[in-house]
Amino acid sequence: MAIAVGTQAPDFTLKSKTDAGLVDVTLSNNFGKKNTLILFFPLAFTSVCTQEMCDISGGLNAYSDLDAEIIGISVDSPFAQEAWAKKENIGIKLVSDLNKTVTKAYGVEFPGLAGIGDTAARAAFLVDKNGGIQYAEQTPTPKDLPNFEAIKAKLADLA
Repeated sequence: MAIAVGTQAPDFTLKSKTDAGLVDVTLSNNFGKKNTLILFFPLAFTSVCTQEMCDISGGLNAYSDLDAEIIGISVDSPFAQEAWAKKENIGIKLVSDLNKTVTKAYGVEFPGLAGIGDTAARAAFLVDKNGGIQYAEQTPTPKDLPNFEAIKAKLADLA
């Protein structure tokens, strides 16, 4: 079960692959500075995940205008994420939870996706500048997208 609104967001440090190499991305680095939208997604190179990340990338200004950074998390390796991001022009920060520690900490592990193994469920968490969960949603199925209009409305309330 996904963690609830009103709780403290579990902090994490995960790897992201950039042109400069592997870099650490730590959630708490945003505390006191900006809100963070965490988007868990099952797998890179799949149709719904590609649609979601491309749509978000196309509308990044709406989130940056609301003082929010977006971090996408999947159980893919950072190298697969980088290849996918380059192929699809995904502009958000993608981080690898290969060991599923953050996926489990947020309560969004999806067991046996398509018979290939455990992944992250599709989920969205809005973390405020103080590290508190202000919005939490795990979609009913991996094919469903989070309610991005509700997320933007909550971000506007935090502004």
